[in-house]
Amino acid sequence: MTKTGPGHKAARVLIVDDEPSSLELLEVYLSEKGYDIVCAVNGKECLRLLDEADPQVIVLDVRLPDMNGIDILREIKGRKNAPHVIIITAFHDMETTIRAMKFGAFEYIPKPIDVDDLEAAIERAVDLTKTRTGGLRVGPEREFEKWDIIGKTKEMKEIFKTIGILSGNRVTVLIEGETGTGKELVARAIHYHSPYKNEPFIAINCGAIVDGLLESELFGHEKGAFTGAIAMKKGKFELASNGTILLDEIGEIPMELQTKLLRFLQQKEFQRVGSERSIHSNARVIAATNRDLAAMVKEGRFREDLFYRLNVASIKVPPLRDRSGDIPLIVEYILKKLNRDLGKGIEQIEKKALARMVDYSWPGNIRELENILTCAAMYTQGVVILDSVINPLIEEAKKTNISAAGKGNAPCREPVLVEKDRILGALEENHWHYGKVCKALGMSRPTLNKKMKQYGIPKKSS
Repeated sequence: MTKTGPGHKAARVLIVDDEPSSLELLEVYLSEKGYDIVCAVNGKECLRLLDEADPQVIVLDVRLPDMNGIDILREIKGRKNAPHVIIITAFHDMETTIRAMKFGAFEYIPKPIDVDDLEAAIERAVDLTKTRTGGLRVGPEREFEKWDIIGKTKEMKEIFKTIGILSGNRVTVLIEGETGTGKELVARAIHYHSPYKNEPFIAINCGAIVDGLLESELFGHEKGAFTGAIAMKKGKFELASNGTILLDEIGEIPMELQTKLLRFLQQKEFQRVGSERSIHSNARVIAATNRDLAAMVKEGRFREDLFYRLNVASIKVPPLRDRSGDIPLIVEYILKKLNRDLGKGIEQIEKKALARMVDYSWPGNIRELENILTCAAMYTQGVVILDSVINPLIEEAKKTNISAAGKGNAPCREPVLVEKDRILGALEENHWHYGKVCKALGMSRPTLNKKMKQYGIPKKSS
């Protein structure tokens, strides 16, 4: 049985429920709202109509006479361009809820059904279906390499050329760039494209190790060389052998240790702490820094001779704000990785959301971009990341600037003040019509009620 709303081509909704009274109620209500309704009373009929009726949204009861709703959900979501599935059930057990969301349910609504909640969920699902026609589409998953660098701008093409040249020799390289720009990826690309790609690649953050222990980390120590040296330990230069050692944050190395590093670069020899025996190493040195080493030389905080030894060849990695044309490519790449690593099925990012990301200055660079996309993917229930998810994350990033300060990633939660303001704004804009507010915010009615209570927002009649 099919009903079409007047005056426009309505979105088609398939309702699957074996209770006649519930089925009739939903059919009448949603038909009056202008939806094209198709009904099924069991799982077999649902799967048949899935092919014949091609619905955009399915409202699916968990308990059916012939099949389990979760099994039907898995069957549906396994198909290409699968419709959004809203699960309804009279059974409020945790296990069913977890399984439903795990296997891709768009929303989970308990019985007795609040029709306003259901309508808001259907509207959100339909809007997401429409969004699929625009914005950035995420291609199929592929293999990822340790040295993947994404970019097509002029600046990045020049870097790719330089990597190609440097991978053919073993000169020392200095990589400069802000925190989060991908300096280590550039170092890895040089190593893994070289004839020594099967040798070790060892990265050490010179700024993350206490001064007194950095020499031991780099060059190793003999047993008894200092308190706590209970056994001989090989350093990074010895372990790297014929491979590559990346000295990240090279500007943090103290002056005394700079002298010993200079000796290694000149002679390819070093001594373990507590030993007078010289050890030879063919390790290639790549240094990276987010500081201005030339300025540090003028200030007497970095050895001039060491600077020139490190700066035989140099690569300057531009900040993300200077290559915004690469952002769509980077976003797609990160989302492919998130689909794999988080078990997500993100297919697209809304056009408005992508434009917002391109316009943002990204002080934390790619690291900040990846963090925000990770948070957005965690929030997203369907296959499209919406601007309503991206916007508050970027707004909070502008305020806190956590990633830009290099203090780690921002937590994956929407900030309290931002969320409260967003809810109040949606309530005012939609004249306190809770169904419309839920649609605007992309959340269910129970979630809205909970958050209004949490933030002390009093209810009003719409």
